[in-house]
Amino acid sequence: MKKNRWNLLFVCFVLLVAGAASCGNHQEEISDYYIYYINKEKTKTVAVGYEPQETGTKEMIQELLNILFQDTKHPQCRRPAPKGVNLESWKLGDDQLYLYFNSAYEEMGNIEEVLCRAAIVRTLIQVDEVECISFYIGDAPLVDKEGTPVGVMTAESFIENPGEQINSIQTANITLYFSNQAGNGLVEEEQEVHYSSNISLEKLVMEQLLKGPLGDGRASIPDGTKLIGVSVLDGVCFVNFSEGFLNQNYEIAEPVVIYSIVNSLAELPNVNKVQISVNGDSNQVYREKMELGTMYERNLDYMDGAVQKQDKKDNENKEAADKQGGDR
Repeated sequence: MKKNRWNLLFVCFVLLVAGAASCGNHQEEISDYYIYYINKEKTKTVAVGYEPQETGTKEMIQELLNILFQDTKHPQCRRPAPKGVNLESWKLGDDQLYLYFNSAYEEMGNIEEVLCRAAIVRTLIQVDEVECISFYIGDAPLVDKEGTPVGVMTAESFIENPGEQINSIQTANITLYFSNQAGNGLVEEEQEVHYSSNISLEKLVMEQLLKGPLGDGRASIPDGTKLIGVSVLDGVCFVNFSEGFLNQNYEIAEPVVIYSIVNSLAELPNVNKVQISVNGDSNQVYREKMELGTMYERNLDYMDGAVQKQDKKDNENKEAADKQGGDR
């Protein structure tokens, strides 16, 4: 199981490296920075070595943006955003870059839009003080074709297969943790899933968790919850839900809800801790005692077997105490 996941991640890494190829038929010399374009066939992003003239953070961002939004001289490449799609403004705050596009952005086809977004993110994420990037249309966050906000993105948000369309299908084995029927413990479920190659594994895990179990468990995340965004930085996975996450379902214990998310994501080798937020706000308490500002680590104390064992021990202690009291 673990071996399969490591193999999948290694393959993804190789594919990402292979995708950083020049627009021609030869490999570009290794460079400190790259400008990511889209190939003429609109099937993948391609990288061309570039040496920025500016050294300041904001100046370098503006320089890279200028290059991205002008025609390229490379015969086999095209600019990421088609003409008519314009960046109206941008700002940088707390290592997050916000990009504001005009309404023409929404007119791109699905694959072209994902490729455009991947090229822009991969180019700008190279700037030292840019840890993640958000896209906006006017003042509204960018949403996918289902109306769900895309959320913050990093370079790891995009996986491509060179020579294939970006929405090619891959297979992975993942381990998820759902609630038991009693709502007081977790049950483990392994799933083999087929997914589009442009989705990150942490997003894949969260989407499957939201869908609910295939076996005997119960969905642990409250109904009406939507995933706004998920990203990993320095081993911490940041999960941002809609306000639906705050819906109360007292049939399932608070820790079961939280650790179904934490334990499922912690199965991924690049995730050590998990922090949950609602509409970007982590300064909240889930129900009564689970603080969302906490960076939670994997915890198997709430597994169904462990809970039953503890309940049995508590009952035995209670019976012993009752017997002792009766003997007096």
